[in-house]
Amino acid sequence: MLYIVPSPIGNLQDITFRAVEVLKSVDLILAEDTRNSSKLLNHYQISKPVSPYHQHNEHKILQHLADQLAAGKTMALLTDAGTPGISDPAFLLVRECAKAGIKVECLPGATAFVPALVNSALPIHRFTFEGFLPVKKGRQTALKELAEEPRTMVFYESPMRLVKTLEDLIQYFGAARKCCVSRELTKMFEENKRGTLEEVAAYYKEKGVKGEIVLIVEGKE
Repeated sequence: MLYIVPSPIGNLQDITFRAVEVLKSVDLILAEDTRNSSKLLNHYQISKPVSPYHQHNEHKILQHLADQLAAGKTMALLTDAGTPGISDPAFLLVRECAKAGIKVECLPGATAFVPALVNSALPIHRFTFEGFLPVKKGRQTALKELAEEPRTMVFYESPMRLVKTLEDLIQYFGAARKCCVSRELTKMFEENKRGTLEEVAAYYKEKGVKGEIVLIVEGKE
């Protein structure tokens, strides 16, 4: 069996009792970054073999992992923060397991965009998750299409690109479109900055940006 195990997005206490039990019971833990995962595993006194599984090696080791699972091994997949598969590696392995008839179980748990969406004070009865915008190729096309999107939009962004993304959104969506930037969720310096795209862009131009970012943008009226 393969378990998909959500990990805390900041506060190490944001993990379920069941997730800890699963991590203690499996034969092997697959980790996006073994250094990051070791902090969580050490905190909960979990001592299990850990192997790297990330976007740079997943194609190479995919079949080997599927063979081990088919032979009876039980594994848990962890990414650096949140639920694996949500803008993180997991899809290829889950698909391979499904093809081979290997049972996959995804545990409920932390996902960064959910608290950001609720905190945004924007309509959330309908929303679309867009993840990371294309950095270069396809970026303009995506922005043109999303400018007409009526639902609330959810983006992930790096702190280094946040201001540039806000400026691009102003260009395609208009300066008055409402948004909310959530950063450092569940941590000591959590911030949810609400306002128009223009106001929030000006705020982060002056202040600078640190931490993991979720950007919520109002849909077109």
